[in-house]
Amino acid sequence: MNNEDTIMSTLQNKIDFAVIFRVANANPNGDPLNGNRPRTDYSNYGEMSDVSIKRKIRDRLLERWVNDGKKDDGNMIFVQSDDRKADDAKSLRARAEAGLGKELGSDKTAELACKKWLDVRAFGQLFALKSNKKAGKKNEDGSDAEGDTGVSIGIRGPVTVQSAFSVEPVDVTSLQITKSVSGEGDGTKRGSDTMGMKHRVDHGIYVSFGSMNPQLAEKTGFTEADADAIKCLLPKLFENDESSARPAGSMEVLKVFWWKHNCKSGQYSSAKVHRTLAVNADGSYVLSDLDNLSPEQIDGF
Repeated sequence: MNNEDTIMSTLQNKIDFAVIFRVANANPNGDPLNGNRPRTDYSNYGEMSDVSIKRKIRDRLLERWVNDGKKDDGNMIFVQSDDRKADDAKSLRARAEAGLGKELGSDKTAELACKKWLDVRAFGQLFALKSNKKAGKKNEDGSDAEGDTGVSIGIRGPVTVQSAFSVEPVDVTSLQITKSVSGEGDGTKRGSDTMGMKHRVDHGIYVSFGSMNPQLAEKTGFTEADADAIKCLLPKLFENDESSARPAGSMEVLKVFWWKHNCKSGQYSSAKVHRTLAVNADGSYVLSDLDNLSPEQIDGF
């Protein structure tokens, strides 16, 4: 990926972005270590992890790839959800082997993976590969040999996404529910898991920030077209994401802000750019001015 044509097609301008969204009677991101209650920090501000946000970005990108006819154009998604996957791979290893073949684990792994999967060249990926050598190898003196433990190939992506936080502390409502019923006999016998709890955030305005780094984009081949693809899906981040915890209409993107700098290094630091956006509890906002850098403002879908 060092030829001139590839470099010219990669992202040439630093980009910062922000997303304001509303949560109403929904669980935006449950914490599995806390009974699946909505994530909050110690001050009771609502939180939605960066991993959860990137999962939704991947899902929207995967839907776009499927709608485009599953073309082998480098826009396939590597990390797919089990309930949304668009191929027959039963694991990431199987998908990597199907996509890269005998080159998996070679010096070309990173280059070929970035060319094939959009989320790899956007967010990066770690390919942790086990050794093909048989276990139980012995040294000449009969002691156990250390052996080959495999190889890890890390790819650092140019797109970073911060966790989303609510602008005010949130109220979490919990209610007891019947999560299973007896399907046999006279209905008098029920399992111990019949009753359960369901949690929701009554109302909250959340904000997430992100950035795209042109220097890292050169290493993965992340292009202007890739950046535009993410830009177009951010207003629709929660479409087709409905579930019992997040009913349709309970999560809504209100506004997307897209700052495109005039150079690779950026006219200002990302921290300074992000601080220009102040969001109120009702979803309204105030933007401070930066010389020669104004964001494109996009309404939610």
